[in-house]
Amino acid sequence: MTRLASGGRIDRAQTLRFSFDGTPYTGQAGDTLASALLANGVRLVGRSFKYHRPRGIWGLGAEEPNALVELREGARREPNTRATTAELFEGLAARSQNRWPSLRFDVQAVNGLFGPILSAGFYYKTFMWPASFWEKVYEPLIRRAAGLGRAPEEVDPDAYERMHAHCDVLVIGAGPAGLAAALAAARSGARVILADEDAEPGGRLLADRQEIGGLPAADWAAQVLAELAGFRDVTLLPRTTVFGAFDHGTYGAVQRVADHLATPPEGTPRQRGWTIVARRAVLAAGAVERPIAFAGNDRPGVMSAAAVRGYLNRYAVLPGRRAVVFTAGDDGWRSAADLLAAGAEVTVVEARDAVAPAIAEAARGARQILGARVAGTAGGLGLAGVTLTDGQRLPADLLAVAGGWNPLLNLSGHHGARPRWDDALLAFVPDAAPPGMAVAGAAAGRMTLAACLADGAAAGLRAAEEAGHPGQPLALPRADDEPAGLRALFHVPGRGKAFVDFQHDVTADDIALAAREGFRSVEHAKRYTTLGMATDQGRTSNVTGLAILAAATGRSIAETGTTLFRPPYTPVAIGALAGHQTGRDFRPTRRTPLHGWAAGQGASFVESGAWLRAEWYARPGERGWRDSVDREAQAVRRDVGFCDVSTLGKIEVVGPDAAALLDLVYANDIASLKPGRIRYGVMLREDGFVFDDGTCARFAPDRFLLTTTTANAARVLQHLEYAHQVLRPSLTVALLSVTDAWAQVSLAGPRARTVLGGLLPGVALGNEAFPHMSCAEVVLEGGMPARLYRLSFSGELAYEIGVPPDAAAALADRLLAAGATPYGTEALGVLRIEKGHVGGGELNGQTTAGDLGLGRMLSRRKDFIGRALAQRPALVDPARLVLVGLLAGAVLRGGSHLLAPGAPATTAHDLGHVTSACWSPHLGRMIGLALLAEGRSRIGTRIRVHDPLRGGDTEAEVVEPVFIDREGLRSRG
Repeated sequence: MTRLASGGRIDRAQTLRFSFDGTPYTGQAGDTLASALLANGVRLVGRSFKYHRPRGIWGLGAEEPNALVELREGARREPNTRATTAELFEGLAARSQNRWPSLRFDVQAVNGLFGPILSAGFYYKTFMWPASFWEKVYEPLIRRAAGLGRAPEEVDPDAYERMHAHCDVLVIGAGPAGLAAALAAARSGARVILADEDAEPGGRLLADRQEIGGLPAADWAAQVLAELAGFRDVTLLPRTTVFGAFDHGTYGAVQRVADHLATPPEGTPRQRGWTIVARRAVLAAGAVERPIAFAGNDRPGVMSAAAVRGYLNRYAVLPGRRAVVFTAGDDGWRSAADLLAAGAEVTVVEARDAVAPAIAEAARGARQILGARVAGTAGGLGLAGVTLTDGQRLPADLLAVAGGWNPLLNLSGHHGARPRWDDALLAFVPDAAPPGMAVAGAAAGRMTLAACLADGAAAGLRAAEEAGHPGQPLALPRADDEPAGLRALFHVPGRGKAFVDFQHDVTADDIALAAREGFRSVEHAKRYTTLGMATDQGRTSNVTGLAILAAATGRSIAETGTTLFRPPYTPVAIGALAGHQTGRDFRPTRRTPLHGWAAGQGASFVESGAWLRAEWYARPGERGWRDSVDREAQAVRRDVGFCDVSTLGKIEVVGPDAAALLDLVYANDIASLKPGRIRYGVMLREDGFVFDDGTCARFAPDRFLLTTTTANAARVLQHLEYAHQVLRPSLTVALLSVTDAWAQVSLAGPRARTVLGGLLPGVALGNEAFPHMSCAEVVLEGGMPARLYRLSFSGELAYEIGVPPDAAAALADRLLAAGATPYGTEALGVLRIEKGHVGGGELNGQTTAGDLGLGRMLSRRKDFIGRALAQRPALVDPARLVLVGLLAGAVLRGGSHLLAPGAPATTAHDLGHVTSACWSPHLGRMIGLALLAEGRSRIGTRIRVHDPLRGGDTEAEVVEPVFIDREGLRSRG
């Protein structure tokens, strides 16, 4: 065990049991898996991707490139999780990855012997010949070797959420700069969201032995967090990673709500995806320490010097007893001092020839070797010793490497801005940022504690002021301004593999080879070598790799440049992006206000898009659905029936320019429509094909209500918004979906006027007072407000009545009591086919208005969407498939193919297809609607109806697509 007897921020009173590769261990509450493994003396945690070299823990947080493990078991198994960010919990089961048969003995480690062959770009060169080997040999082998970890095969049992939030100032990162920024903005009265990826906010303040205002830095952080928690308009989001900066101040974030628990509590999501819209943002993501490339720098026991400090001070874990600190700057000496304080034997190998006396004094007690460099390491599955460039050998079980700091500026480049190289800092710093974002603290190159606090406070105050909340400068306590001198050292040449990208096994030689082979661009070199393409996205490898590329091409690092950043900043679980939108919740089932009433009347239901609709109402003595449907359809033809049509899309269009907008989107004329009247309308897509049909009711000069098909309700609203915002932004008009605001019932049949008259006593409903295609706002008997439309989808005298949803059941009861028969979607389909009205089968996105017999509706006096392209030769070709009716003595089925009698059933002889078909109780035979080539000229002829999938083959007569009341006398009553 390497747990220190005191110190750290762990809860020593709470012991947690866990396992790694089946071996049981114990840790403490507050541990990460990485700190718990180190506390138990476990150094070997994984294998590299290509060479399967043994790897240990390098870092402290999201920058970790080596320690990727599988967590949990069964359906909750989660591969490729960083042990450095996985919080320990009781019963945690973790396994190593990318090894067989075991971690200590991995057969594929033999790949290391083929290093000269498996160099950069080997797959481009190796798998080209012979070509016949690709599918039989190469691809199966590559697929077998590719990938890290095992994805679970069972259904994910956990829930995920999606949330939206708005704020004045979003602070990303809760280290010293982030805490100061959030505090300055909060005291200004701004709405603040502080997001930090750690379980305990504080950043390096939790990992270093520093003081702020005479307090330990961690205690100061706790005081600030307590004050922030007391503000009503401050939201603290720990365990939350902001992974992307998008347009217009929108940021994506993932909150790990229950990843630190074995199973989420009932009703709690495992993760929550956030969409945060912020007026201003402060990026205070900090910086990570980069490695130095030298032979054997990947051996377990080689760690970031700053990470070593973090394990000592935050987790009370001593990663090694005989430590060598290899540093090129002042920061490494701080790690040496902390190791000495923890009781380790320490040797400092300093690349510089001299250091300030105060720095050397802080590490008094350590052996100090100046002007030296580490050339290699020794050991098998763990570090045993270090070799210097002068041949000197040092025994060691820990090598802490301090190669300098890389600001975490990824989010600042998500809009395409490239960072600039700073020769003084020896790092890339932001040169620009997305609109509304400021970068502060170490992320902006402020590498000392005092500078981070001052920069963060100024950035937070400025962000609040720009968001409309002026405030007072923050009175900052005194803080250490520690030395931060640094020498440029990226690579120590020598014999053996010097690794740059640990996870992908990219070496310094690979980068030099890429340069020799012409891949001098950073983008080309990245893809040729896979540098920076691992799960850490180059946090530890990019700058070192760019420095080596620059040296190999004779350029400076500034001239060489860097690759661009793009979301996500860290891997994001797909579940967090989907939220609840999975399974049945992907498209939640919608029920009309009359659903419960219909169920009580014995209705059977069918899914119609996202809706459940009553398809028929069975009655005692009926032998099957056909009996129910025939009875309902006959009731409408002979007496009166009513149908729930609430699912039709309903869109209010209001404003002085409403008519102008509708004239643009409808192919027929709308502007001439008078208040109190309705017009059937057709919309075209921009390519000239029919988009949707419906009705347009004008209640006032500046107020319209549109109805759409159920399936296209959302798309029509999007189409209208596009036409307004993009095509006619100058129009003054408002659009609102009111589909859910009105329950709507169609009342149809010869007795419809009589039944409706009982609901509207004293209201004139005759043809002169309320003719066909009229609309009005009325009050039903009893004071129920309603909208009344006289229109027909069945071909009978019909009205549609819209009432508030909570009044729907009462309306249905009154219609039932008046003798009206409820009918469902099946009878509705029969009625509309008998009348020849087009529906979903005909509005399939491939038909024009001319194909459907609606060509005369296209206005010749105005422009409208789709007008020009609707006149393309192919769309007005007489040989196109057009709408016809079919009469048959045998069963017709939708989707059946149409062929000339006697023609072979082949694609070459296909003349069209049946779009809708039903048994017509009114005609006593099968009828159908179809799209038939040259259909107009085939009226009165016979056609073969062939259904190869369901074994149907019959003949039918081609007729006009209206089977009853072609003159429309019934609907006009």
